[in-house]
Amino acid sequence: MESMHNDGCFFYIANRREIPAMKRDPVYFNQCKEVLSRSPLFAGLAESLLDDMLSLFRRDTWRRGVHLDPDIFQERFFLLIEGRLEVMRINPQTGRSITLYILGPGDGIDMVTLLNTKPHEMISMALDDVALISVPIGAARDWIDRHPEFNRNFLPYLGEQMRQMEDLVSDLVLHDTMTRLARLILRHIVPHHPHSDDGIYRLKLIHDLHDEGLARMVGSVRQVVNRHLQHWRRQGILHKQKFQIEVADLESLQACADEAKHYVEQRRKTT
Repeated sequence: MESMHNDGCFFYIANRREIPAMKRDPVYFNQCKEVLSRSPLFAGLAESLLDDMLSLFRRDTWRRGVHLDPDIFQERFFLLIEGRLEVMRINPQTGRSITLYILGPGDGIDMVTLLNTKPHEMISMALDDVALISVPIGAARDWIDRHPEFNRNFLPYLGEQMRQMEDLVSDLVLHDTMTRLARLILRHIVPHHPHSDDGIYRLKLIHDLHDEGLARMVGSVRQVVNRHLQHWRRQGILHKQKFQIEVADLESLQACADEAKHYVEQRRKTT
């Protein structure tokens, strides 16, 4: 169902109907267990503890394109099992927006709610049809108090999100749009991926985003991002295969990302 927010945006309010316990669907239970066992949040936890945690969850699905009511993240803690979610901030006066995170399978949504009860002015939008599991927020907060092994994963995970925010802020302040876009693409190259014989590097999470979505991630507009992408395609740096961005010339893209650093170094040498 939809609700009008005070800034004029429509939000999807998650269905509050309780779904039977996860263990009543052993196939889906095992699928979720496999996803979480690869997640930095839950990797390495004892199987018995992971089973106990999963038994508290219920199953949810959201359609592609829906905007989620921020209030639901004050009530329940959500984990992505399938699909991607874009987390952003929007200026209601201007309509301008900036993407904070792109989340994928195994990621938790609005992790800070596990540490405090203050609401966040953030918008979450499903980039795909997504499958999730959720647990009452109080139960998730109890994990921090009761399970030090969960804390050993939770704190580095939260620290990594803080580092991503630091990168975003420094990119916006210190670099031009081309440099920011190059750095964004480089950060999303599939790690440890042995590229194919044709030298192509694949991307994760942002591989099929439209220019407007990429623009939100670098604090720019669609037209500017499109101009840079077209330039790199003409240079043979990027390819677009089946509507997916691929990196064909990694060294040249890295040079674009380092361009601002080289400029600063040159200025230092001449002063």
